Amino acid sequence: MITLYGIKNCDTVKKARKWLDEHTIDYAFHDLRGDGLTQEQVSEWVAELGWETLVNKRSTTWKALDESERNSMDSASAQAAIMAQPTLIKRPLLDTGHQRFTGFSASNYETIFNQHTL
Repeated sequence: MITLYGIKNCDTVKKARKWLDEHTIDYAFHDLRGDGLTQEQVSEWVAELGWETLVNKRSTTWKALDESERNSMDSASAQAAIMAQPTLIKRPLLDTGHQRFTGFSASNYETIFNQHTL
C-alpha cells in the first residue's frame, strides 16, 4: 500500500498528488495535521532517512523554533519536535511500502515508480 503523507494545502503535496493521479497510481493520503502521527512512525522514518533529511529546514515551522533548539537538534530531539509539530516534516513523504522518500519532483517519482513496479 502506497501512502502519501502531507498537508492538504501544501503546494508541493498538491503537485505530488496530481502526479500520482495522472499516472493512475493508487495511494492513500495521510494528512499530518488531521490524521496525526505515532511515535513508532516517526522513529522508523528518522531511523531510515535520518532526521536531517526528514526535517524541512526551509519551513516556517523550523524557522519558528528557538535558535538553540535548532542548533542542538539531534535524532531524539527531532522526533520530539516532529511529534509536537508534524509540519516540520519535509513534504510530501512518500511511503511505497518498501522505502520512503521526502519531497517531490516528477523525475524522482518516475525513477521511484519504475524501480517499484506496482
